[in-house]
Amino acid sequence: MRIDGLQYANWSEEIFRQMRQGGMDAVHVTIAYHETFRETVLNFEKWNQWFEAFPELIMKGQTAADIDTARATGRTAIFFGFQNPSPIEDDIGLVEILHTLGARFMQLSYNNQSLLATGCYEAEDAGITRMGRQVIKEMNRVGIVVDMSHSADRSTIDAADISERPIAVTHANPFEWQPALRNKKDDVIRAVTENGGMLGFSLYPHHLRKKPNCTAADFCEMIARTADRFGVAHLGIGSDLCQDQLDSVVDWMRRGRWTKEADYGKGSAAAPGFPPMPSWFGDNRDFGNIETGLRAVGMSEDEVAGIMGGNWYRFFASSFGPRGS
Repeated sequence: MRIDGLQYANWSEEIFRQMRQGGMDAVHVTIAYHETFRETVLNFEKWNQWFEAFPELIMKGQTAADIDTARATGRTAIFFGFQNPSPIEDDIGLVEILHTLGARFMQLSYNNQSLLATGCYEAEDAGITRMGRQVIKEMNRVGIVVDMSHSADRSTIDAADISERPIAVTHANPFEWQPALRNKKDDVIRAVTENGGMLGFSLYPHHLRKKPNCTAADFCEMIARTADRFGVAHLGIGSDLCQDQLDSVVDWMRRGRWTKEADYGKGSAAAPGFPPMPSWFGDNRDFGNIETGLRAVGMSEDEVAGIMGGNWYRFFASSFGPRGS
């Protein structure tokens, strides 16, 4: 089983076919960064058109059972998520409506302070806000995963402790391995995993040691050492693959409508456009290189199977329905 915890590609028939060639059983895809509720609905509509156009390649995923259906019919199940809480605007009632439409993940902040939590680029981290506590409670009730991939440390730890269901960091790596603002420090990873949550390892070059020159061996060794420290059952892949995206898309991701100035982050990420990917991971057909690399660093078949998809499958199975289901 192969499940990717996050992608944001410039979707096309070619990419859908590559998913099948790579044996991808399920992929969590971003369908909102700074979109309003109505704009997000338009993105759901676009995906409905793709499901209709390519029914032999992809299908809508809403529960873990849909992954079983996808596997049995040779398709990839697509699960929807937001990298910002902008689709709920300032209306907690939209949480349930968006879940009904198919949302299964929502980040509480994207780099900046939101109505719910602090982003990882803010100078001060105030933690989860009053509204954030209420939205987490509602997400727990309906079955939308709290995702803290772009949130600051205190906010992430708060969310892991406040949430009555396990949360996720769908796409990030250990800060100790690569000190990027988006990567997670040990106390953050510990808070997420000890509360039953998941960490998806990112292949986005700014999150990698040696950036595009990171080797498969380096990446897989990092995964193995993280498993030694935090337990293999809470780890998966969240590639953050942005395949075929135009460089101009980075402006929307980072700038949205909140600033008139270019915002390229800080440090190694302070550059326009998408960085080149490592030579061994360019699209969905390359997931086998990770699997091979994990075996090469000494991980068992069960451990490899868990990281490549089994752990995400169990997490999906307990996360997407109403609480108590």
